[in-house]
Amino acid sequence: MSLVEQSKTGDSGNRLSEARASDYIALLKPRVMSLVVFTGFVGLLVAPGHMNPVLAAIAILCIAVGAGASGALNMWYDADIDAVMKRTRNRPIPAGLISRDEVLVFGLVLSAFSVMTLGLFVNWLAAALLAFTIFFYVIIYTMWLKRSTPQNIVIGGAAGAFPPMIGWAASTGVVSWESVVLFLIIFLWTPPHFWALSLFTTNDYAAARIPMMPNVRGEASTRLQILVYTLIVAPVGVLPWVMGFAGPVYGVVSTALGLVFVVHAWQLWRSSSAEVVLKGAKALFGFSLLYLFGLFAVLLGETLVHKAWVWIGA
Repeated sequence: MSLVEQSKTGDSGNRLSEARASDYIALLKPRVMSLVVFTGFVGLLVAPGHMNPVLAAIAILCIAVGAGASGALNMWYDADIDAVMKRTRNRPIPAGLISRDEVLVFGLVLSAFSVMTLGLFVNWLAAALLAFTIFFYVIIYTMWLKRSTPQNIVIGGAAGAFPPMIGWAASTGVVSWESVVLFLIIFLWTPPHFWALSLFTTNDYAAARIPMMPNVRGEASTRLQILVYTLIVAPVGVLPWVMGFAGPVYGVVSTALGLVFVVHAWQLWRSSSAEVVLKGAKALFGFSLLYLFGLFAVLLGETLVHKAWVWIGA
């Protein structure tokens, strides 16, 4: 049995793992983790009150480790389809660098460490939310929704929307309406973001038999649903200013970014040729990243300025 075959089946025999530190880092999905850590940090800092810096650092570390654990367990379960898709075939398991059994243990240990540490050092509400996030991403999304319904990313997107709520709970010990709004922004942003990606990776998902929206409902339906979700998320993105936990700069920036997001979605929906659709999908996908980062970056910036002003005044 070849090394790759052993990795896919989980039969590592008596061989030693050939994985390097960089391969274990790859299992954590660092790009996804960076967004999770950033939004979790914003939720923690925007929350009212003051949190001990050491406890805040522990909370962010636990959110990062929990996100990495989710990524590793996702790669463990999805090793078969990762081997088929072009953009994932070089991941550590399909590349034969780490066995599935090793990745499973790695993911479970990180999950337990992150949840228990967050509960013991910070609070158990935040820990429970982190545990549920890992459960939701691995069990509900990866094992069930991803392979069974084109609505996979809609429902499964909740997993990526919890970090600011976890950060808020870590700081305050409660879940507030403000944290729910931060959750909703990411939750509603996820479908147009990933469906735009799926429009120019359709063949990959088809080869792996993943029922993404373009493969099941068609390109035209996908473009329409992208527009609908964008029309919903744009006003929701302004709510932090409307509710008073973000300032006027956020109000202006969130409104402007929302309008540009809608324009991109409108242009994609109106596209008439395959080449224009491809170009529009890539443009919308790229801007969607800027949109989410822009909202949370401005919210973070305003919060830091406000807290600095209060500290100077004190």
